[in-house]
Amino acid sequence: MTPLLDARGVTVKYGGVYANSEVKLQIEEGQFVGLIGANGAGKTTFVDAITGFTPISSGEVHFNGEDISRDRPEVRTRKGLVRTFQSLELFDDLTVWDNLLVACEPARWWSLPVDILRRKQSQDVKDQADWALRTVGLESLRDRLPEDLSHGQRKLVGVARALAARPKLILLDEPAAGLDADESAELSLVLRGLLSHGVSVFLIDHDMGLVLSVCDQIYVLDFGKIVTSGPPSSIRRDPAVIAAYLGDSAAGGENEALSLVPEEG
Repeated sequence: MTPLLDARGVTVKYGGVYANSEVKLQIEEGQFVGLIGANGAGKTTFVDAITGFTPISSGEVHFNGEDISRDRPEVRTRKGLVRTFQSLELFDDLTVWDNLLVACEPARWWSLPVDILRRKQSQDVKDQADWALRTVGLESLRDRLPEDLSHGQRKLVGVARALAARPKLILLDEPAAGLDADESAELSLVLRGLLSHGVSVFLIDHDMGLVLSVCDQIYVLDFGKIVTSGPPSSIRRDPAVIAAYLGDSAAGGENEALSLVPEEG
């Protein structure tokens, strides 16, 4: 079976500095995959590279069986590869509903959000936005402004905006940042539920409880390279993971923080 996303030796170099080095990663359709690593490991650079916001120095990115390595970001989005950003990027002067309508419309370089909203929205566009709101459980907040929402609700609006583009694969960059334990638990239920809607998920986050509880497969990035990968059951006890997060001394078993995260089931 052809992977939905296939990163083949992706390298991103700035001068003589390698932000990513020969990164190989695959995501199958219907799979929930996580990417973890310490600050500065190159996670966001990798997401930028596969979504077209950063040029790759070498390697290839294939999506749905097609080489998209040289496609512009908006082209990749139209093909079903959609991402969120660490900063929420919401339009604070637009309602939740209007934020989603903007996301449904194909962007043009001359278009502003207000221009998009002045157009007569097709029923398909409205259906997309409505589906995205229902999927994240925010139907009752459609007429609210982002500033009136909790931080967790704003995060879900960001996820809904990405879903409104009807992605085949959604890439979530630190969606749990700044959330408390209850908000993170609510987010995990929403994200895992995306698979039942035909949306595969690629999650990048520091919240190890979230990553270990929702992912089918996890890749670990350290200094721009994949150091290990596997299901959560093996990742939580992998010495390379403990070393990457807690330092080499922890790899010998002196610190079992990762293995103490509760296992599912």
